Amino acid sequence: MDTWESLRMAGKTLAANRLRSTLTMLGIIIGNASVILMVGVGQGAQKYASQQFQALGTDVIFVITGTDNARRNVIAPPNRLVLADAEAIATQVPTVRSVAPQINGSELAIAGNNTKRATLIGTTDNYVKVRTAEVGSGRFFNAEDIKRNSRVVTLGSAIARDLFPQGNALGQTVRIRGTSYEVIGIMSEKGAFLGTNQDDTIFLPITTMTSRLTGKTSPYGVAVAVINVSATSNDNVSAAQFQIANLLRLRHRTSDINADDTFTIRTQQDALEIVGNITGALTIMLAAIAGISLLVGGIGIMNIMLVSVTERTSEIGLRKAIGASPSDILMQFTIEAVILSLLGGAIGTAIGIGGILLIAAVSPLQAGVSISAICLAVGVSGGIGLFFGIFPARQAARLDPIVALRSI
Repeated sequence: MDTWESLRMAGKTLAANRLRSTLTMLGIIIGNASVILMVGVGQGAQKYASQQFQALGTDVIFVITGTDNARRNVIAPPNRLVLADAEAIATQVPTVRSVAPQINGSELAIAGNNTKRATLIGTTDNYVKVRTAEVGSGRFFNAEDIKRNSRVVTLGSAIARDLFPQGNALGQTVRIRGTSYEVIGIMSEKGAFLGTNQDDTIFLPITTMTSRLTGKTSPYGVAVAVINVSATSNDNVSAAQFQIANLLRLRHRTSDINADDTFTIRTQQDALEIVGNITGALTIMLAAIAGISLLVGGIGIMNIMLVSVTERTSEIGLRKAIGASPSDILMQFTIEAVILSLLGGAIGTAIGIGGILLIAAVSPLQAGVSISAICLAVGVSGGIGLFFGIFPARQAARLDPIVALRSI
């Protein structure tokens, strides 16, 4: 019997038991769809994170106060960057274009009968330049506001809508911890990033934030959480990172050159690599979990094929009696198992692609169809059908024709 004849007989047999064939393929369908979905969503999350980082500026360097292991043997207070450090970076590092120190906080903001807990950022007028932020209406505070400790704020777009749903926030006042601040600007919408809504932020002059809200000072000056730095060009990011580190080490280790750093320097590329590694690891883990469904589906195929061999013992005996060889029987049952797994793989692939297109349509994730994931899933499902189908097929091929004919 040739291969075509085996394919035709396998197709007729599977068509005659449609419900059982469909249920047998279910594990392969779920496994294939899950693998393609997980890989597509993971790659979409990586693209989304990359775009978000690109939007923040590719030449941005973050100098963050504190490190994981620097807690001792330092002259400056541990885990503290101060305003003077930012001023030194701006004036003494030649590869730096702009510097914006940042103080963080969180307070309840009140406007009329509306209240909202907001993230507070006290910074300088260079913040919009370094972080490529845009003011949608009004203005950001300027050097004069900083010099005078002016009670002015620029609102993120989301908190402006929450506090002033009627839409006339400019010129109105917001109360924060009992003090009124004039709204002088509304930032353009930036959306959520890494689980944080960037539009729920209120920006204040750093001097106003320090004198009226945080009051965090030390013998070395005003403490800051982050110093945002933009390099003179993308090519100078590494050089600026090196020069900033050397400058801060000189400033903070006045007596012990071997002391641990009291700061951490991160670039956009560092952050992007970290996010890429995390999402990549999650994608592999989820795809591996989804792959277990393929294994379960293969076991299901083997189980059904063993049942099929038992049910069709008389058919096997008759075929052998009229001249079918063991290899013909082996081929027929193997082809049936492979058809089941490949058909399940094709249906699962279609469902996975449909799911990816749906996710891309209703979410910001740019989930894409991965050709490599499709090839891998279909190839694995076909291999599983072959692997788990061989054993029942050999059982059928080894049946003694005399014993098989007695079952008639």
